[in-house]
Amino acid sequence: MKITTPTLLLDKQKAIRNIRRMADKARQNGVRLRPHFKTHQSAQVGEWFREFGVEAITVSSVRMANYFANHGWNDIMVAFPANVLEIEMINELASRIKLHLIAVNQETIELLAQQLRHPVQLSLKIDTGYRRTGILATNYAELDQMVQKIREQDKMHFSGFVVHDGHTYKQNDVYAIQTIYNTSVYQLHMLRERYKSKFPNLQLSIGDTPSCSIIETLRGVDEIRPGNFVFYDLTQQRIGSCSFDDIAVCMACPVVAKHPERSEIILYGGSVHFSKDVILQEDASEAYGRVVELSGSGWSAPLEGIEVVSLSQEHGVVKATPEQFKKYQIGDLMGVLPVHSCLTANLMQGYLTTEGERLEHLMGVPPQELVS
Repeated sequence: MKITTPTLLLDKQKAIRNIRRMADKARQNGVRLRPHFKTHQSAQVGEWFREFGVEAITVSSVRMANYFANHGWNDIMVAFPANVLEIEMINELASRIKLHLIAVNQETIELLAQQLRHPVQLSLKIDTGYRRTGILATNYAELDQMVQKIREQDKMHFSGFVVHDGHTYKQNDVYAIQTIYNTSVYQLHMLRERYKSKFPNLQLSIGDTPSCSIIETLRGVDEIRPGNFVFYDLTQQRIGSCSFDDIAVCMACPVVAKHPERSEIILYGGSVHFSKDVILQEDASEAYGRVVELSGSGWSAPLEGIEVVSLSQEHGVVKATPEQFKKYQIGDLMGVLPVHSCLTANLMQGYLTTEGERLEHLMGVPPQELVS
């Protein structure tokens, strides 16, 4: 299949290998794998997880939950604070699947109590150090009120507590990541002890790709919710979550200009394709992607002496040594590993597998096709 514009390539075998590895780890640790589908957002990729016994999934929006419910997933957690403005779709989903919602404020619980028409599972999101959103584990006054309010409702079943340790993304030391994980699990266990007399089946759920990839012993929780691991990316490689060989997606970008006087190659592939996420390298330089050599069956490890150093809306600027510079001609395709595969996939809205198959992405599906 001829590629003429920026295209996100997907190595199916690498992705399946990543899924198998995480599923095996979850099984060995006796925890449920509820993978986050926000990374791939693809019905076809989602089916690959079923081969490894995955029955429950995580998503980041009600729209995404509806999309995957329409493709046969019946146990879905929306791991984002419940948006009460979407109550009509929430009620529609709750009428046909086991829907899990997240709350971080008393007001959300009160509004849901007034408007829910069908039962939902409700978990409280706990902030164990990330400081994005959530309730502090030691804020017992607020937690007690919220738990009591949920207990009084007939349309809300209190499931337990969820955590996202997003601050592991700022680490590249296994001991630091292990400490973050241990701290979160300790705080979750304190909460379970506090409420288990009234809710003996409380579930503890944690999810971030660095912890779930790097830490071997993931006991102490009931489920894990990593997402990025299906594809991985340069950020995860930098943290230590994966090797370059585990990265399952790669951008193929046309070479549209060359500037020998400054050893730069211009790609058709900019921030509207990659996002503007960047990694800081050991020499303090910034990289917006690592260049690889494309082949008929995939791509190589990152090449030395050439990388993406700048992105504007449609343009990608590649700095190259003279040796690398002369290898590329206008009209060639250059492979680039993304810094953040979730955002790149979201922007590209579809995949071309290395086997030549086109796969859909939620953002590329016409709205009328998302109606159940």
